[in-house]
Amino acid sequence: FNPSNVHKLLGHCLEPSSCKLHGHHHGVQFYEGKEHRYIDYPVMDVLQMMGRACRPKEDERSRCVLMCQQTRKDFYKKFLAEGLPIESHLPTHLLHDYFLAEIVVKTIENKQDAMASVLLNLDILTWTYFYRRMTQNPNYYNLHNVSHQHLSDHLSELVENTLSDLVNSKCISIEDEMDVSALNLGMIAAYYNISNVTVEVYTLSLKERTKLKGLLEVVSSSAEFETIPIRRHEESLLRQIYDRVPVHADFEAPHFKTFLLLQAHFSRLQLPPDLAADQVLVLEKVLNLLSACVDMMSSNAWLNALGAMDLLQICVQAMWETDSPLKQIPHFEPEVVKRCKDAGIDSVYDVMEMEDDKRNELLQMTPIQMRDVALFVNSYPTLDVSHELVKGEYTAGAPIILQVALSKDVDEDDAEGDDQTVVAPVLIIFRITNTIRAVI
Repeated sequence: FNPSNVHKLLGHCLEPSSCKLHGHHHGVQFYEGKEHRYIDYPVMDVLQMMGRACRPKEDERSRCVLMCQQTRKDFYKKFLAEGLPIESHLPTHLLHDYFLAEIVVKTIENKQDAMASVLLNLDILTWTYFYRRMTQNPNYYNLHNVSHQHLSDHLSELVENTLSDLVNSKCISIEDEMDVSALNLGMIAAYYNISNVTVEVYTLSLKERTKLKGLLEVVSSSAEFETIPIRRHEESLLRQIYDRVPVHADFEAPHFKTFLLLQAHFSRLQLPPDLAADQVLVLEKVLNLLSACVDMMSSNAWLNALGAMDLLQICVQAMWETDSPLKQIPHFEPEVVKRCKDAGIDSVYDVMEMEDDKRNELLQMTPIQMRDVALFVNSYPTLDVSHELVKGEYTAGAPIILQVALSKDVDEDDAEGDDQTVVAPVLIIFRITNTIRAVI
């Protein structure tokens, strides 16, 4: 399109927000899959898409054609020609997680710290944009008066309701009706930056006998995935993917699309551009969600926390646990894996121990590809696990204490600068290294 080989470019409604074009046409509605109807774009989104019609420092003028019904013409002319105030969504979408994060780091230690009394300007809500907008546009925030007393009463009620919800979700505790402190679930939610609603769902859904399918369904139903769009033409595509993945679930479930996109990633299926973009959104969030599942299940001393760890590794390496371990290595396509299997090479360690000449002959890769293979193989960890029964008097049916030691073999030359970065050629999302705490 940019070299003028294509004169008209048709794209998805979200694409004008992510690319700059010399003029474009777009409508004002999109299909909402959850409600199965077309709804209007928010005016702010329309303004953003219109702003993309001009390429800075390249175009002196540009044109955007807004296609809408005649009855909506005056509405858009009014809002597109006038400045729109930016309102705060803190009380409607973010307040619970905001309070929880501040409680975990002990910025808020009691209710008074959270109250927004006008007389005490050090209180946390009085420093927010939300507090500033309340006095400027009270109707938007369901305020009938902007006096100090009305503001104080409104914020006091807001704080009480928010803290009560966090107590009910077992994220915080309140002592002596004043002092607040974070519980284990709250610290997990704040550490992994996930919603308190998600943590509550995990608490109710994860059980000691939850297997891979159940864990996939629970993670797919996270609040973080509610914004994944559902388009009108996707049902047939999703059914085709459904027939190619091994784990099945209810096709009408709200989280079904996320459930399929994760499995498509594990199976390394090629997806259309729209679904591939949605899959990236899922992968950006799923690692933290799975890490939170590991911590929650480990905190309960559930052995199936190992299954959550396996699922985390499945997601990072984009392969099922039943697939050949060789699929982890870059450029190991199915035909390469087959040649290795026929030659008796079944693991990464087998590739590591091969002679250079035999390895080059078997893999048949370019020097650049071989460099990527060498980088992965050399960084592949060699772990030793040993266990010992702690001495003591044990009886039938009573718990026993088993001491497990996990050690990693490190070359003496690399001992000081041991790089613990995971090489994941398929997963393009970078992940913050987390320390996994196993409870035995």
